[in-house]
Amino acid sequence: MTLILSKNDSAMLAGEQGRGKQFAMRIVSQMAKAMGATSLVDISSAHIDGCLYNGQASVDFVKHAVEIGAEVSVPTTLNVGTLDLIHPELFRGEEKVAEAGKFIMESYQKLGCKPSFTCAPYQLPKRPEFGEHIAWAESNAIVFANSVLGARTNRYGDFIDLCAAISGRVPYSGFHTDEGRRAQHVFKLKGFSDELLTQETLFTAVGLFVGRKTESRIPVIVGLPSDASEDALRALGAASATSGSVGLFHAVGITPEAVTLDDALQHQDAEIVEIIKPDDLRQVLKNLSTATNKETLSAICLGTPHFSIHEFEALMTILENYSGRVEMEFYINTGRHVLAQLEERGHVKELEGRGIQLVIDTCTYITPILKNLDGVVMTNSGKWAYYAPGNIGVQVAFGSLEDCVKSAYLGEVSQDDRIWS
Repeated sequence: MTLILSKNDSAMLAGEQGRGKQFAMRIVSQMAKAMGATSLVDISSAHIDGCLYNGQASVDFVKHAVEIGAEVSVPTTLNVGTLDLIHPELFRGEEKVAEAGKFIMESYQKLGCKPSFTCAPYQLPKRPEFGEHIAWAESNAIVFANSVLGARTNRYGDFIDLCAAISGRVPYSGFHTDEGRRAQHVFKLKGFSDELLTQETLFTAVGLFVGRKTESRIPVIVGLPSDASEDALRALGAASATSGSVGLFHAVGITPEAVTLDDALQHQDAEIVEIIKPDDLRQVLKNLSTATNKETLSAICLGTPHFSIHEFEALMTILENYSGRVEMEFYINTGRHVLAQLEERGHVKELEGRGIQLVIDTCTYITPILKNLDGVVMTNSGKWAYYAPGNIGVQVAFGSLEDCVKSAYLGEVSQDDRIWS
């Protein structure tokens, strides 16, 4: 297949619009050829994952972009960085890593990117609408944009995301096309009581199960409650992108392209139909905890992806049942935009008074913040539980938000999984 460039694409490639756009278009066009795309498409926004320090290449790339005068051409937000720039004292790693991380975070702002530093750009005031073409990086943001919002983005990794933001163009392929969004793998929930369908941990478990099973196919899920919240769908998407490579899922009667199962399949037969039973998800949740009952609980980590304002309100309600300070380190990762809302509502001082530390701009599973890595860390995030043992070397206990708060005040792991039994 031959890639056909527009006049504007050719002008960028020829350097007529500056070295920055020429540099970006060279990479975008080569990527398009590798993907077999025959054309490019305009994007309305971008979200950059490359602002996290991942070695010298991540420094050199953005440094070069700044030196040649590159600027983003569409509204562009930034994913989490290496540091919490609001609370830099939390960082417990090497000074040279902190310096490199800060340099990268500041350099992307010089390119015109907004200092959002959140893995949940869909929580920002302006977010993509149905059918909009975007170039988002960060796995949970990609799957949320495609699935819940109905926007269109492929998986854009480090460096490619910036080139898309500078050029304003991406290959017209994959999830950007109608045919590239057709579901092929049907998952049907069977044997679930109404009570079990209301459990907070259900969506994480479904996501982990689907991610492991679906391989490169697009899944469609039948049987989830129709009133599922965005936070629940976000947990499902983040988990499915963590345990597998899901960039788009459909949920019948919930997500915009799956009013019916036939809609999600685009009126074609499914390649695979698979039943999900309660026992399947019970085992998934059991496997998510790596800790035994012998280890000491040392910390609680919430907010992966970043805690939403609705999750904070749920937390504040749970905290009404407890008094005083928590018995251990307690961290909640969230974004600057949510922090502003918390300050307006007077929640920040109350959380601090209880010994709960807000972590902004970054996340506790990717940067050294925890003081004690010897004990068990408890979380309600499937993504945190999945990655933290390998990333920072801790043992993990998984539970609901209420389990985590109760454990923080008890000083030991408390998991109420009776409904799953």
